[in-house]
Amino acid sequence: MNGQDNPTRIADDVVVSLDYTLTVENEVIDTSQGSEPIQFLQGYGNIIPGLERELYGMETGESKEVIVAAADGYGEIDPDAYSDIPRNEFPSQIPMQVGIELQIKDQSGDILDARIDAVTTDTVRLDFNHPLAGKQLVFAVQVVALRKPTTEELEHGHVHMPGHAH
Repeated sequence: MNGQDNPTRIADDVVVSLDYTLTVENEVIDTSQGSEPIQFLQGYGNIIPGLERELYGMETGESKEVIVAAADGYGEIDPDAYSDIPRNEFPSQIPMQVGIELQIKDQSGDILDARIDAVTTDTVRLDFNHPLAGKQLVFAVQVVALRKPTTEELEHGHVHMPGHAH
């Protein structure tokens, strides 16, 4: 495939290589600097909706800042995503400290991520919201490369990296 066959602007069904830095409340939370850019198939919901929407039409080499409201990022804080657990049901090796991250199995056997939100004498309140729920996300992005996806990537709806198990 020669370079002329590759798309020049971000659109649906284009594989995007993107350098990014994510800042939340003036703190860098995640960045591709020092590693490879992320690659994703545009238009398939593989990245945060508010960021994906703002990338349409960008060209290779172009940079911009994208501000994503909580609702278009990791969602608003769900007041129903908290659960009070009797303290005596917690394994003793788990530190009873606010902010400790845990993985909990629900009744269906699915693994859920949670954080300790509050500790009282009798209960531990767990927060099942995403840590970035309710937060505005600020992305500094630069389009590194664009290419056509393979037929298989289109069928699967995501980019296949070398060594990807199908």
